[in-house]
Amino acid sequence: MANSNPTSVSSDPNSYGPRSKAASRELALASTELKNRFLKNFGERIRQAAPLILEANAKDTSIAVSNGITGAFLDRLTLNAERINQIVEGLIQVTHLPDPIGGIRETRTMPNGLVVNKVGVPLGVVFFIYESRPNVTVDAIALCVKSGNAVLLRGGSESFESNKVLTSVAQKALEAVGLIQDAVILVPPRPRELVDLLLADSAHIDLVIPRGGKALIERVVKGAKMPVIKHFTGNCHVYVEASADAQMALEIVVNSKCQRPGTCNAAESLLIDKALSHSIVPLLLEELEKRGVEIRGCEETMAIWPKAVRATELDFFTEYNDLVISVRLVNGLDEAIAHIQKYGSGHTEAIVTTSLEMANEFTRVVDSAAVMVNASTRFNDGFELGLGAEIGISTDKFHARGPCGLMEMTSTKYIVQGDGQIRR
Repeated sequence: MANSNPTSVSSDPNSYGPRSKAASRELALASTELKNRFLKNFGERIRQAAPLILEANAKDTSIAVSNGITGAFLDRLTLNAERINQIVEGLIQVTHLPDPIGGIRETRTMPNGLVVNKVGVPLGVVFFIYESRPNVTVDAIALCVKSGNAVLLRGGSESFESNKVLTSVAQKALEAVGLIQDAVILVPPRPRELVDLLLADSAHIDLVIPRGGKALIERVVKGAKMPVIKHFTGNCHVYVEASADAQMALEIVVNSKCQRPGTCNAAESLLIDKALSHSIVPLLLEELEKRGVEIRGCEETMAIWPKAVRATELDFFTEYNDLVISVRLVNGLDEAIAHIQKYGSGHTEAIVTTSLEMANEFTRVVDSAAVMVNASTRFNDGFELGLGAEIGISTDKFHARGPCGLMEMTSTKYIVQGDGQIRR
């Protein structure tokens, strides 16, 4: 049953866990049809509330600018009409995805006649901690509700006004279709100690997902008493192999670095085969410079492009989240892979090549959450890979890896059917 008094922010911090746990038990029983009705209603209400959402977002961005926030961080914070349309489109996509709850994923009949079924179940309560991007508020709500999970949302102070409106709209949509409003609760950014309180509440919270800077994620991992899905950094590489088509390489590198440089799947490091030193290398660096990218290159890069800044060892480890890229010339595929293995963060790597042999070897050896062949690193994204939306990208190897969509928000249980069997 829906709550009679919707509120996006609770006045009692000790109530968050118990309320969410109670809501998760009710939501776990909701039908696919009811959950999809919520998603459609939520999308319609977002369109209707667009002026209020943009007004709230303008307050957030104004404060951010007055605090000296610029560039990629400000871009992540900003909503506009086009981005609101994209948010609603993401909701529509999630309605079309199969419900991961209740269906049989594996089945077998044992020699003794037992029928063993493995079925999908919700995780329970997801605590989502994130920075600056109000659009992911909607992604998280959509994925959690569709997968039968209650969600505690703790966005950053820089996006609080936007998140308040979006969460209120979600709660009204939940009420409108007869789902419990406590399925979606907004946790205020202050006091900061509230995060520590919730990270310790393993009795009520089943999973925490931090999405933001390395410092945030390290703090969550250190304090969490429940499982964590995360990636620490997105030091993504593009390797332009010796056989690469020049125009393809140019477009992929520029898109990977420049399309949205503040995202975790933007390229931070460019590796180019030395065989291309006097052909593709100058073209790539010139195009990047035209787009305002600062080149930090190895000694051989600087010999070709003297305007580059000398790259340090730290540069090759760095996730810039800005129009900066480290560049290194390498002697073939093995050296490129060795560089990625040493400096990479296991997030996203790409190869540009016309050689099937080189592509297959790259994908076989490189151990990252996503490996791209002749495609931009920016495609490591739940929406772009057909998941409808994502709540984050994981570089872990247990439970979830890569973009985390509906399936990653679930667990399984075994249902065993017998007719009187006993174990001998």
